Amino acid sequence: MKRGDKLYVITRRDLTPGYQAVQSIHAAQQFALEHPSINREWHEQSNYLSLLSVEDEHALKELGVEAVHRGLAISGFWEPDIVWGLTAIVIEPGKKSERLLKRLPLALSEY
Repeated sequence: MKRGDKLYVITRRDLTPGYQAVQSIHAAQQFALEHPSINREWHEQSNYLSLLSVEDEHALKELGVEAVHRGLAISGFWEPDIVWGLTAIVIEPGKKSERLLKRLPLALSEY
């Protein structure tokens, strides 16, 4: 990992801004718990973040499947208050992640 590599947090645009923010934090915490060595290396060497968005839960699930297919470490957060819907995922830093996510818009950019 190199300086400037971003940890990618992706949430859903069909959620309210408050939900997008909170669900993204939940997912980041989940990633830290599930992938402590990746998270630690990212924190010590880079500590850059990117908060992106997709249209809805279906698009988020598809993105997660594609990330796993490409061999990337990911974590997700399912919110019990909305029937255990997938609300955000986090994808590890690196060039493979950057290539997968480069066309996604920033989250909360339209507010």
